[in-house]
Amino acid sequence: MKQRDVLSALACRGAAGSSQPRGAETSGPGDQDWRAARSDHFDGRRFFNPQGPTGASFRDFLRWRTSRRGGIWPERVNDNVPAVIPGRIGEREAVVTAVNHCTFLIQLPGCNLLTDPVYSERVSPVSFAGPRRIRPPGIAWDRLPRIDAVVVSHSHYDHLDLPTLEALHRRFRPRFITGLGNRALLEQRGIGPVDELDWWQATAVGELGVQLTYTPAQHWSSRSLLVKNTSLWGGFWIASAQRRIYFAGDSGYGRDFATIRGRLGVPDLALLPIGAYEPRWFMHPFHLAPDEAIRARSDLGAPRCLAMHFDTFPLADEAYGAAERELAAARAGEGLAADQFHAPRAGETVLVG
Repeated sequence: MKQRDVLSALACRGAAGSSQPRGAETSGPGDQDWRAARSDHFDGRRFFNPQGPTGASFRDFLRWRTSRRGGIWPERVNDNVPAVIPGRIGEREAVVTAVNHCTFLIQLPGCNLLTDPVYSERVSPVSFAGPRRIRPPGIAWDRLPRIDAVVVSHSHYDHLDLPTLEALHRRFRPRFITGLGNRALLEQRGIGPVDELDWWQATAVGELGVQLTYTPAQHWSSRSLLVKNTSLWGGFWIASAQRRIYFAGDSGYGRDFATIRGRLGVPDLALLPIGAYEPRWFMHPFHLAPDEAIRARSDLGAPRCLAMHFDTFPLADEAYGAAERELAAARAGEGLAADQFHAPRAGETVLVG
């Protein structure tokens, strides 16, 4: 298998590169065995999905890599919109700005936080190869406001980008909140303080105690082809006194969305992935297709959704623009208005309030 195929596979199953200074990643605690009490999603050594498969077989992985017919992507796209970053947030408001991929700036009263921040040029274990971004981040690095907290949904490289996390630590000294098994990986690089959460555990951040609850997802974790599922994956329920935002991270379709609604309520805004879904025979257990994202929206009862995980890094086989087109078709099929499930441009800001 060609080196670029291996790096692309690592990225799709999770991958880093940087517009900030970076070095090559070495294996570390995040790829080692992790011990904790057994649960309905942890067998004593590895995490697993209670309701579905946990990672594809190596045979299926090879079948995909040797038979893939990747869609066409442009070299570069510059269609960002100018980001409007408010200096003050009303007590009943939330402001969400799309940065890129799964990175959003979420501003709540007394708290600015970033989700799965990626400012690297590539999502790969090395800086010289692997999936490369086709559009710049929607908020330039030097325009970021003060960041109080950073949430990291899981260990894949396109979600846990160590160079970006290191740079955020140096600049803002925020709190980092992630799933079980990831703290050692971050602390090895001098990143902290780090809170590790199990599913349904919560912590408070910011001046006014914004509540962050780690929620289940149907996915998996790895930072190499050899070691899998030694850290937990999930999403985040982000709740101020007046607003609730659900950030799904990465997930296939399953019962988790309805369960989240049953336990935590209906979010004012849901951030749901729609990309890296082809070929479906390989990707469907772990990545939502656009029509499945529409179903997840219904399960959550969310009046408004923003799409993510599309048209920034070429991670799977669908062509550039396909996810947004299929989302529009699925939305029309359900009779939804465009603003009920919107695919934002990088830099686009949405007011929730």
